[in-house]
Amino acid sequence: MLNLSQNGCSVWVASGNELVLTPTAVALGKFDGVHLGHQRVIQPVLQPTRSGQTRGEAGNDPLAPTRSPSATPQERIYSTVVTFRPHPQEFFTGQPRTWLTPLDEKVQQLRSLGVDQLVVLPFDKELTALSPEEFVEKILVQQLRCQHISVGQDFCFGKERRGTARDLQLIAAKYQIPVTIVPLKTPQGQFPRDSNCGSFETLEDAPISTSLIRQALETGDLKNANRFLGRPYTLIGLVVEGKQLGRTIGVPTANLELPKDKFIPRQGVYAVRVKILAQTPDANLPPEILGVMNIGNRPTVNGTYSSVEVHLLDWSGDLYGKQLAVQLIEFLRPEQKFPSLDALKAQIQQDCTVARQVLIRV
Repeated sequence: MLNLSQNGCSVWVASGNELVLTPTAVALGKFDGVHLGHQRVIQPVLQPTRSGQTRGEAGNDPLAPTRSPSATPQERIYSTVVTFRPHPQEFFTGQPRTWLTPLDEKVQQLRSLGVDQLVVLPFDKELTALSPEEFVEKILVQQLRCQHISVGQDFCFGKERRGTARDLQLIAAKYQIPVTIVPLKTPQGQFPRDSNCGSFETLEDAPISTSLIRQALETGDLKNANRFLGRPYTLIGLVVEGKQLGRTIGVPTANLELPKDKFIPRQGVYAVRVKILAQTPDANLPPEILGVMNIGNRPTVNGTYSSVEVHLLDWSGDLYGKQLAVQLIEFLRPEQKFPSLDALKAQIQQDCTVARQVLIRV
């Protein structure tokens, strides 16, 4: 039996089904990024509070859940996101895959949405061998006591991904479990359930997806990445001791140690907003600090490994051992090698000026 923990917040994180809080209203998917499309899938399961009522039943929202009669009126229905680990692609290829939102970040995002519980299913041979019918019966019905299900239009499940969202709807109906199929969301709106979403002319036509956001981050397209996420892409890490080269040229930086499974965007220089994360409220800490961040190998000083370093504008203090949340606002320029430290210093000063202008404007 695996442990259930609160992970320091109000979202229960269950990695063993024996410890899941039931009955549940379940949103199914990988949910890497918890982007705007994912939020649309999660929204229907936030509605039920008890089996006999829903917050949205007085409205006309087509995504509002339908009651399921299989729980008693006294039981609370726990809004639950069910996802998988490792990433299915990592399981099938054997290659490690990074995440837009590693587990801790995913929990934070789900908490902000009002989700009660995250269930992490082990994506292994046993799970992948389940037929669509077996997945519904063993996981959703028996273990999760599911009362309502929400999935995206493109959701596939079961052995060899044979099951579609429509199949899920038909199978779950046998257990009187309603299934909401959420249309794919695009930057301009959404596709109807029966539309052909196979090819797209422009970025504006493509449905919001984790892969689309990763592509945008790989090219430094923060405008679209942040728009699809519905928030700035954020790097959360611990400040550790670096080589302190920045201090020698008058530009001290905080060296960030990030989770190993965190997706790192394009190397280069960024305008960022920084929050110092404290365990307890600290009135002496500013709510937000403007900054400049560099991701790269520091070629001017013949760096041999990639690092993430942040220079804070208009603030100084001891940050060692503290955790920073760095929001990426705009990509300023690629990393480059300069002929001297003086040239590097001059460029950094220019970067700071540009970053300040960008951050004040945004």
